[in-house]
Amino acid sequence: MERNNLYPIFLKMHALEVLIVGGGHVALEKLTFLLKSSPTANITMVAPSFKDEVLTIAKAYHIKLFHLAYEESFLCDKDLAIVATDRPEVNHQIYKDAKRRNLLVNVADTPELCDFYLGGIVTKGHVKIAISTNGKSPTTAKRLRQFFEAVIPEDINHMVQNLNAYRKTIKGNFEAKVSALNKITENLIQK
Repeated sequence: MERNNLYPIFLKMHALEVLIVGGGHVALEKLTFLLKSSPTANITMVAPSFKDEVLTIAKAYHIKLFHLAYEESFLCDKDLAIVATDRPEVNHQIYKDAKRRNLLVNVADTPELCDFYLGGIVTKGHVKIAISTNGKSPTTAKRLRQFFEAVIPEDINHMVQNLNAYRKTIKGNFEAKVSALNKITENLIQK
């Protein structure tokens, strides 16, 4: 049976520098997705032109915009790149430039040119769930995201904060703390 071998990580986007190349519909989708999850992300965008929606969002979130064609120098001091132009040859060149600089890169709709995927994300307070279909079915990820958004209560943050406060009061080593927290939370998954 096939399996998903991707390793999920949660990045502190406010501490990273992101370059989005493109200014059209796909770039808008990537920008919106990134900001929904990480509204304090440091983003620079470069494209000869930008959709009006991109300009509006960029102003609201203090995104740096460059109305220029891509040049490799835009990758300087960046941690990762998201590529969303409508020119496959440009996308491939940006991928090669980014790899030469050891940057993580995602080329939209081109899984073989992606070090990471932007999966479905559910956020309720401090709880965040990432969903991946290994790039096979964004629609499945979307439906799972909708399911989890519907079943996870809005007040989940109260539980997280209470368990965090309780965890700080537990005496003993790591194993004892895990055991105590497991006893308290086991009813969450009982049928």
